[in-house]
Amino acid sequence: MASKKIFGIVLAGGEGKRLMPLTADRAKPAVPFGGNYRLIDFALSNLINSGLRQIVVLTQYKSHSLDRHVSQTWRLDGITASYVASAPAQQRLGKRWFAGSADAILQSLNLLRDEKPDIVVVVGADHVYRMDFSQMIEAHIASGAGVTVAAIRQPISLADQFGVIELDTKDPTRIAQFLEKPKNVVGLADSPDQVLASMGNYVFNADVLIDAVLRDGELTTSNHDMGGDIVPEFVSRGDAAAYDLNRNEVPGATDRDRYYWRDVGTIESFFDAHQDLISALPIFNLYNREWPIFSQQLNSPPAKFVRDSKGNLGTTIDSIVSLGSVLSGAHIERSVLGPWAIIESGALVVDSIVFDRVRIGPDAVVRRAILDKEVVVNAGATVGVDADADRARGFTVTDSGITVVGKGVTVS
Repeated sequence: MASKKIFGIVLAGGEGKRLMPLTADRAKPAVPFGGNYRLIDFALSNLINSGLRQIVVLTQYKSHSLDRHVSQTWRLDGITASYVASAPAQQRLGKRWFAGSADAILQSLNLLRDEKPDIVVVVGADHVYRMDFSQMIEAHIASGAGVTVAAIRQPISLADQFGVIELDTKDPTRIAQFLEKPKNVVGLADSPDQVLASMGNYVFNADVLIDAVLRDGELTTSNHDMGGDIVPEFVSRGDAAAYDLNRNEVPGATDRDRYYWRDVGTIESFFDAHQDLISALPIFNLYNREWPIFSQQLNSPPAKFVRDSKGNLGTTIDSIVSLGSVLSGAHIERSVLGPWAIIESGALVVDSIVFDRVRIGPDAVVRRAILDKEVVVNAGATVGVDADADRARGFTVTDSGITVVGKGVTVS
């Protein structure tokens, strides 16, 4: 880590409309993921593993469970002034909420003025990935740029889904253009079928970040967005560098999960990211002990797999089962079960994501579904078997056929 004072900001104020109904009662960064985790744990783990020790989480919408998770889980050593702290919208500039990610930083400048950092790392709170930010910080300092944007290579066919970075032909570390979801784009010089997509992670010199958000706050035409307004302004004056994730070497990474990054902003991407976890050689490996993903340590017993009352065996294949769960004569396949899940005799759970304290009764069938916390599926009931029946019961069914059952619902 460079001998400069580094400060971390996690932008966690997203409403998460595209993840409804999972965000009906919580902020998007607080959505459970991978059994034991919350989405924000990935960003915070990367920052902590990278050596950052002063981090604030800027929150806004439905932030109670997120604030509670941060305060209960991310308690650092106060003796050395280390902390992870939630900072809600404080309305320091008037009676209004954050108008965008840049405005969130503008309204929270007191945090920077108090700590007086040299470098500020700004990251999103709802992506699944591993990254050593200390390497990006070193590259940023070496570049001499005001901001460095983390970028990941994506197929050129997906360019219209991302903010795309075009590099300067004379200096391939500098950004020539920052294009928001372009329809036509030129591929990379060393890989014509790929583009560099912004990961939504930035390293700023603190003084230029403060100056940028102050000037942006005075513009009535701005959307006050980091990616849409702040970064393009740096690009326009030749003061923005790019950091290709391919340069980042995370300890313990495998050839299969190196450079993995997924935006889980939709039900489909959220579902697919879980499927990336469960194979024998996973596309994203939760079991990397050299770069752990931290979360709340549950005071729970181990998961238990038992015969049912008639002595029938259950089976669990290519799945993750969290602490406190009891599986009794049920069949589980290609699924992720959260803490304290109860799956009873003869139940079938396939290609599904089950959150905390879900109970699935005898002979129930759950296929290609997401069940939020404390859902009860009664004996013999089905979810994900008949899309029309699911819609008629008020469940969300995506175009690709994923059924989502909201928190606390009983399915008969």
